[in-house]
Amino acid sequence: MQKEWYVVNTYSGHENKVKEKLEMRASSMGMEDYIYRVVVPEIKEVEIKDGKQKEKTKKMFPGYILVEMIMNDDAWFIVRNTPGVTGFIGSSGKGAKPFPLTPAEVDKILGSMGLSRLEIGNELKVNDMIKVISGPFEGMFGKIRNIDMQNQKLEVALDLFGQETIVEISLTDIEKA
Repeated sequence: MQKEWYVVNTYSGHENKVKEKLEMRASSMGMEDYIYRVVVPEIKEVEIKDGKQKEKTKKMFPGYILVEMIMNDDAWFIVRNTPGVTGFIGSSGKGAKPFPLTPAEVDKILGSMGLSRLEIGNELKVNDMIKVISGPFEGMFGKIRNIDMQNQKLEVALDLFGQETIVEISLTDIEKA
């Protein structure tokens, strides 16, 4: 089984509390190998009030959090029974496990927050093999030569017409091979 992203419904206004409780429960129950990241989708907005600029953090989806996890019975039980959680999105109910978000959906949400679906350092390192999943080099495999965390880009060595060529690719356009 592989880790995927799921949308969890919470009481509106309690997203950060649910995030903390879920992270604490995963840690105390030894489920860090199944429940990886919990993210409250937020975006920063600049607001001008009385001629002064103020930066304000606004929830992208009030009442929802994202959880990166491996869906098994234990992890599913822990998330569902965390105080403040009302259920998963993408589940028909009646004990059916939910459907995960697609990588494109996750990339769009996390990208707008300046985050990445792939964890640099933990999942991606220089000399790792990757597969390009979108863009002009879609379907090609390459080796990471350099990682630019600031701009969320990689320099990847691809085999183009029998010659190794270095190209710059966004993190949202790749997956680990």
